[in-house]
Amino acid sequence: MPVALVDCNNFYVSCERVFAPEFRERPVVVLSNNDGCVVARSEEAKRLGITMGVPFFQIEDLIERERVAVFSSNYTLYGDMSARVMEALSYFSPETEIYSIDEAFLNLEVKREETIETAQEIRAKIYKWTGLPVSVGIAPNKTLAKIANRIAKKTGHGVFTLDDKAIQTEILAHLPISDVWGIGYKSTKKLEALGIKTALQLKELDRRHARKLLSVVGARIVEELNGRVCLPLELVPPPKKSITCSRSFGVLVASIEELKEALESYLIKAGEKMRRQNLTARAVTVFLATNRFSKRMQYS
Repeated sequence: MPVALVDCNNFYVSCERVFAPEFRERPVVVLSNNDGCVVARSEEAKRLGITMGVPFFQIEDLIERERVAVFSSNYTLYGDMSARVMEALSYFSPETEIYSIDEAFLNLEVKREETIETAQEIRAKIYKWTGLPVSVGIAPNKTLAKIANRIAKKTGHGVFTLDDKAIQTEILAHLPISDVWGIGYKSTKKLEALGIKTALQLKELDRRHARKLLSVVGARIVEELNGRVCLPLELVPPPKKSITCSRSFGVLVASIEELKEALESYLIKAGEKMRRQNLTARAVTVFLATNRFSKRMQYS
């Protein structure tokens, strides 16, 4: 059964554009909670050289010169739009793993020759129902589906299937191991020190050696690069170990009463989330932070 990874394109930016369509052709960035740094970029903004995580004050001149539209992050909106997308995906498959706020794995109960048509239908329906563009990568397992989705985005076609062995070999031969799902920074350095720099070289790694170097999870990734299914879909998400409810203030706060009111509001919202998931808490942590990118004097 083929696995599809459906990923929303530039999710935060796309959510903002749904309700501000006049910015569809303009470069757009979304800023973090405290409006300190860039957390999402449109393709137009990427072409201007705006990088992820760059502090806003470093690009203010570029923003003004290139007429880049700037939005403060709105996680309530993004959560709502994500729920709409995931609900729509359930129409195409009862076996869906919500992997993150903007992506999900699906088991496609279709014949191999029908996968491209199904993926194109998913893209069209999601856009029609939510206004959000998505890319779809299809492969025999989750690891290869991640790679297929990456290619779907880069080519601009929005759909890519990675089920042909010869095509898999060609693509893996040019894919850096750092771009393989599940291979982090430390693992990348460890593998590169052994001369393993491409996904194809990782695929050809001895299974026992892979387990010794990368643990059981890494060994499973190697197996999946070889076309086997070792990471099944998690249809029931594991219980959360923590719940966070945080927001940034639209203006500078100078009153303890305002902070107390905000704290009470966030505690109520966190409690609502816990009750919906039938969870309990051992501890509550409260953190406050000033805007670390502010040009004003900071106080400890």
